[in-house]
Amino acid sequence: MKRVTNLNIDFMGRRKLAFAFSALMIVASIVALVIQGLALGLDFTGGTLIEVQYATAPTLDSVREALAQGGFNDVSVQTFGAANEVLIRLQQAFDADVGQQVVDLLAQGGVDVNLVRAEFVGAQVGDQLRDQSGLGMLLALGGVMLYVAFRFQYKFALGALVSLVHDVIIVLGVFAAFQLEFDLTVLAAVLAVIGYSLNDTIVVYDRIRENIRKSRIDDMAQIFNEAINQTLSRTLATSGTTILVLVALAVLGGDMIHNFAIALLVGIGIGTFSSIYVASALLIQLKLQRKDLIPEKKEDPEAEELP
Repeated sequence: MKRVTNLNIDFMGRRKLAFAFSALMIVASIVALVIQGLALGLDFTGGTLIEVQYATAPTLDSVREALAQGGFNDVSVQTFGAANEVLIRLQQAFDADVGQQVVDLLAQGGVDVNLVRAEFVGAQVGDQLRDQSGLGMLLALGGVMLYVAFRFQYKFALGALVSLVHDVIIVLGVFAAFQLEFDLTVLAAVLAVIGYSLNDTIVVYDRIRENIRKSRIDDMAQIFNEAINQTLSRTLATSGTTILVLVALAVLGGDMIHNFAIALLVGIGIGTFSSIYVASALLIQLKLQRKDLIPEKKEDPEAEELP
């Protein structure tokens, strides 16, 4: 059954404006990464982990304020299981007395709080993760290029690769600019963004290839607009429902998964944009033509000429 759409949005007519916006976002992200850097969590830096239990559930802001008054400034505070159980992460070397010091600070004013555990947390990743994850990312992007080049054509592979790099840099730039804690859960979200963005790009690419083969015109911009308009409802439905879930997680999920949800929200928004204005629009800049997908038939010199 043929898909019918009444949408006729001129996406490609605005591609230069979109390129300028992308370039601005990339430059801003790189500047933030270079000047401020990522606020690495304990998973990367190591530190001290303290778990305390209150008689009644406290507000996390009051816990942070009490710690700040005691000189503990670089801390991460979040609920752990029940609302009255609080997990405190200190980015400092482990001290045998630090657990009791924290409890004494939190117990000021007659607050009933007990120490559950205090232990050193080594960097789970550190230098080894930075080296291996960087190599793994390069191998993954190389595999993506080979897959897209084999399934479509090498120009599609270049567009998909630039789109993925574009999305990752902007997500990292947002975390650097706002100094949001970057830990293993956020790293997992970045990897999920790559998969989501690639899937969205493949859907658009598949329709572009199909329309090029069926169309009798050579105006690539018009063909791309038709393909994107045809897949737009699917893209918005998928992105919209996912964003609704992520907003709920960011607002109601607690500190444990807040940054995870933020990373996915930024990544899905940018990934939806890049599948149209980076991955697809770059094909026009790369001068994709019909013959790139449909090889011209060679004339048979021995064929008899018709009268």
